Amino acid sequence: MAISWEDQGIILAVRRFGEHDAIITLLTPTQGRHAGIVKGGSGKRGRSLLQPGNLVKAWWRARLDEHLGTFTVEGLRPFAADAMTDANVLAGLSALCAMAETTLPEREPHAEVYRHTLHLLEHLSMPGWEAHYVLWELALLRDMGYGLDLTICAATGTRYDLTYVSPRSGRAVSSGAAAPYIDRMLALPAFLREENAAVSTDNVSAADIAQGLALTGHFFETHVFRPHSRQEPASRARFVDRFKS
Repeated sequence: MAISWEDQGIILAVRRFGEHDAIITLLTPTQGRHAGIVKGGSGKRGRSLLQPGNLVKAWWRARLDEHLGTFTVEGLRPFAADAMTDANVLAGLSALCAMAETTLPEREPHAEVYRHTLHLLEHLSMPGWEAHYVLWELALLRDMGYGLDLTICAATGTRYDLTYVSPRSGRAVSSGAAAPYIDRMLALPAFLREENAAVSTDNVSAADIAQGLALTGHFFETHVFRPHSRQEPASRARFVDRFKS
């Protein structure tokens, strides 16, 4: 008896399989990161639908649970097409999909990551989306068990003047407490400070985005990529480069 399920999902990756088919990886709210074959997915219709970032309705079927299985998909939201008109947005979308595809374990539900991912896709190209991308990476780290504490100084207990983060503990540090070790600290950009939580993210500077990406990038490197002898996705590195002065 075949095993099957249906869900909606965000396409994270697509690769050709044989002459006519494709293997896609989806991020779904209940099945997690899940791959499968789409018959005819390399054809003209399949290429337009099967783009990383697109939201689809998916039906998966396999004879045994451990098999790759096959997908039947139906388009819901063409986020990839929406991103094509802006090179920065397209770079952010590519980084988003690659980070989710390379960091999340297979077939484990990550409903919060899915919710944050869909929210970001729905707001791509809106003012402040770059800051929300950094917040998305923080949420991804948190869901994987490597959440940062940016609310209180690790040394003094104060909740104010938090300008740095310890590269070891992932906890915020105030300017005064960080002074003797400033060359070892990671910068905490203003838009990530709890005291500025109510401030709009619409006008976050490129320098602050670069600091935010350096912050999350350090902990992905420390906890996710280096322990598994991997490097960050090239698409994320290219996205980071866009904010370097």
